[in-house]
Amino acid sequence: MKLHYKPKRNLLETILQVEILQGLALTLRKLFSPPITRQYPQEKPPMYPGFRGQHALVRDPLTNESKCVGCMRCATVCPSRCIQIRFHEGESGERVIDQYSIEALRCVFCGYCVEVCPVGAITMTEAFEYASYERETIFFDQEALLANWDHFCAQSGHDETYVNPFWRPRGARESTLPASQRMKVPDDWTIEGQFVGTRVRQAQESEDARHAEAVNG
Repeated sequence: MKLHYKPKRNLLETILQVEILQGLALTLRKLFSPPITRQYPQEKPPMYPGFRGQHALVRDPLTNESKCVGCMRCATVCPSRCIQIRFHEGESGERVIDQYSIEALRCVFCGYCVEVCPVGAITMTEAFEYASYERETIFFDQEALLANWDHFCAQSGHDETYVNPFWRPRGARESTLPASQRMKVPDDWTIEGQFVGTRVRQAQESEDARHAEAVNG
């Protein structure tokens, strides 16, 4: 996505209200165009990059449990407070997850939990057909979230290395991202590939310089 600033209107365009005429022309063209109807469920809609679907906990192939380390970042950043986590300390001082649940009916699908997870434990799959008449079936506990992951892998062919490269803020510096999200993305997903104006670009260059100076000592 590139940001383009609209050129300033001249006097003639202001008098004739060209923008209104352009809008009316677009409406007139669409009025006589044939309708587009997708024959669902026979025709499935395409999944676009960064689609936010059903929640799932990524299963660790070594332990056969979730990758979650109990850092609480996802629960802290969640604006709707739909994530509940309980844990206890193990013998070596590590956090052992006792409960990880998501109340999907409260979720606003912002994706913040996926962005902040340092180990890629929580993800939002491409599954969107999970409506139900019972609230309990959309309240995902840890076992249900792991089952969602198993179902997603079986349907899509992905494994525990799956990371959607678009689960990252557009224009974010790679060094600020969790290691699991440092993947190649299109140029227009980086700050350099966007036209954001002189002041923003200068501020970004200054910030990059300070960051490089801090890293190099």
